[in-house]
Amino acid sequence: MRWKLKVNRNKSAVDYVDRCKFLGFSFYKRNDEYRIRVDAKSIKQLKDKLSLLTSRRMGCSMEARIYRLNQVIRGWVNYYSLADMRRHCLSLDEWLRRRLSMCYWKQWKKVKTRIANLIRLGLSVKKAREYANARKSYWHTANSWILSKTLTIAYFEKVGLLCLSSVYGNFI
Repeated sequence: MRWKLKVNRNKSAVDYVDRCKFLGFSFYKRNDEYRIRVDAKSIKQLKDKLSLLTSRRMGCSMEARIYRLNQVIRGWVNYYSLADMRRHCLSLDEWLRRRLSMCYWKQWKKVKTRIANLIRLGLSVKKAREYANARKSYWHTANSWILSKTLTIAYFEKVGLLCLSSVYGNFI
């Protein structure tokens, strides 16, 4: 029986497994066994999408932003759950928390608001006043010890943000 299908020579290829990319997956060999991983281009596309959702110019509430981020995270991890991506999930989680910290810092525009929020998150009054006047860029401040001490992983879990590594851990 002939199916009369046409082969697209641009899309079809015969190649070594470790050089092949298929539907966002790539393959690698470890201990004489071939394994699946997420292609670098797919990770870059996810970062671009998360970057767009955590843009400082995006005027929406943090609840709406986190809701949309959770949708993207859940969908992406569900699609790529077959792949070995624990290391990528951990680094993307860290990067995403820094992006969200930057959004929070931008949202707390005024010094009074920054002081009040830093105190509410557990910083002493003296340190809150000292660091609320920081004149560094939002991205630089998001990586400072002050926000990493106040906007912790536990805080982001409390506000409802899903971690890529925890969603991926449910599949293993």
